[in-house]
Amino acid sequence: MKLRKVSAAAATALVLALTATACGGDDGGDSSGSGGGDKIKIGIKYDQPGLGLKEPDGSFSGFDVDVATYVAKELGYEPDQIEWVETKSADRENALSRGDVKMIAATYSITDERKQKVDFAGPYLLAHQDLLVKADSDIKEGTDLNGKKLCSVTGSTSAQNVKNEIAPKAQLQELGGYSECIAGLQSGALDAVTTDDAILAGFAAQDQYKGQFKLTGLKLSNENYGIGVKKGDTATLNKINDALEKMVSDGAWDKAVTDNFGPANYKNEKAPKIGQIVQ
Repeated sequence: MKLRKVSAAAATALVLALTATACGGDDGGDSSGSGGGDKIKIGIKYDQPGLGLKEPDGSFSGFDVDVATYVAKELGYEPDQIEWVETKSADRENALSRGDVKMIAATYSITDERKQKVDFAGPYLLAHQDLLVKADSDIKEGTDLNGKKLCSVTGSTSAQNVKNEIAPKAQLQELGGYSECIAGLQSGALDAVTTDDAILAGFAAQDQYKGQFKLTGLKLSNENYGIGVKKGDTATLNKINDALEKMVSDGAWDKAVTDNFGPANYKNEKAPKIGQIVQ
């Protein structure tokens, strides 16, 4: 009878241990960000060529993807241990607070408002609001947009900023997505598209658009892209910052820029220093 009680207790302990292990496997890595889990869940965009794009074959490409893959490797995760999670702009803070993802690399500009809700590693790229025009366009300055058709996505502040502050007579067109704006620019229905230069360069670098467009290089704003982590997860934050510094020092950062933006002749800023936010 005594032996039977000991066996039952041991069995109970074994079940509890197995349950804890199973739960840990779904966490996408331990809280310190040091690897050891089966998978790590990383939030990215699925619809931004050159930054975060889900390809027709189910693979993922882009600068954000390359940066996140490098960082994950430094945290102890191989590429096949990464689970890419589509993270739309409006849900990024919630995705981190809920624990849906361990980190987010999705053209995530560091702002004071966002820092109240999440912590940011980086920045790893300094982008600027810019204009994309046809290669033979005579648009060189923001004021050249007066009387021209300017496109951005519905709800974006980028085009409104241009219209309100630079070219009040611009004919603003708001469409559902940047791919629609780019198609309109290609056809001649639109004269310019505005958003972050990195996003514009990603579209312009696509095979079907190579050589057709150019960036004006106006630098209408500063956008410091960071990797978002759950508020208070300092251990992961520090490890990501170390990984980003290594990525720059060993040349992998420059290679990722060339691979993803090179065909668009994107004149990117040099890699920013960790913690250095350009206002």
